[in-house]
Amino acid sequence: MTQILVTGATGNVGREVVTQLVSAGVPVRAFVRDALTTRLPEGVEIAAGDLSEPETLERALSGITTVFLVWPFLTSEGAPAVLATIAGSARRLVYLSSSGVDDNAERQTDPIYRLHADMESLITASGLEWTILRADTIASNALGWAGQIRQDGVVRGPDIAPTAVVHQADVAAVAARVLTGDGHVGARYVLTGPQVVSRADQVRMIGEAIGRPLRFEKVPVETARERMLADGRPPALVEALLASTRRPRSDLITSTVEEITGRPARTFREWAADHAADFR
Repeated sequence: MTQILVTGATGNVGREVVTQLVSAGVPVRAFVRDALTTRLPEGVEIAAGDLSEPETLERALSGITTVFLVWPFLTSEGAPAVLATIAGSARRLVYLSSSGVDDNAERQTDPIYRLHADMESLITASGLEWTILRADTIASNALGWAGQIRQDGVVRGPDIAPTAVVHQADVAAVAARVLTGDGHVGARYVLTGPQVVSRADQVRMIGEAIGRPLRFEKVPVETARERMLADGRPPALVEALLASTRRPRSDLITSTVEEITGRPARTFREWAADHAADFR
């Protein structure tokens, strides 16, 4: 059976992809920055390296024909070298993109969407057999609220428009099917949850899951910017994150998760129940 290389293997989605592939009996090699501290399921082969150093990726690709790619940078500057390295060994590539990419736009105005659009363009021209997974807002982003929830039950931050938040396990389940199955080459799949939810909705559902009332408190964008910069976050990252506050509401809901995996997409309420321990 073909071994699959998973990049971003310690992240919320990548780790879940590794877990689901292992559960299905698929050989997995995880590409991680620190092999000594990484904890992944038993049987996973670990390859240490960094996508900013393509030569380390080259070593990890030995014997690999299929790659799951999560791009961790804010620009696609280093992507051509990485894709060339992958194409030198592998045949298939599955890329985690964003549902916000607009195929009709000459240039994406949102920096995160622009990054993914640029990556998609490079991937489609790479010569690899590609599949692109355009995920909506991923539910595990809410784990960043855990400290505030434990402290006083109030999540403070800039608000963004409601969207059909998708469980990372559903994104991973689709990725696992695409990585191991046929008929997906050249496809762009848009993955969403089954319901459009706001940040206030998400906070309330987490509260219901842990058995105590929580609330979301909207913070002005300028205040949020000052706090993030004071915390030491790079200015480019801060602006990319705050750009989400200018996104319009999206009522897009797709059935792609169920069509590919055979089971309905999980709700955010289910995600909150799955992760209640992370907020207690």
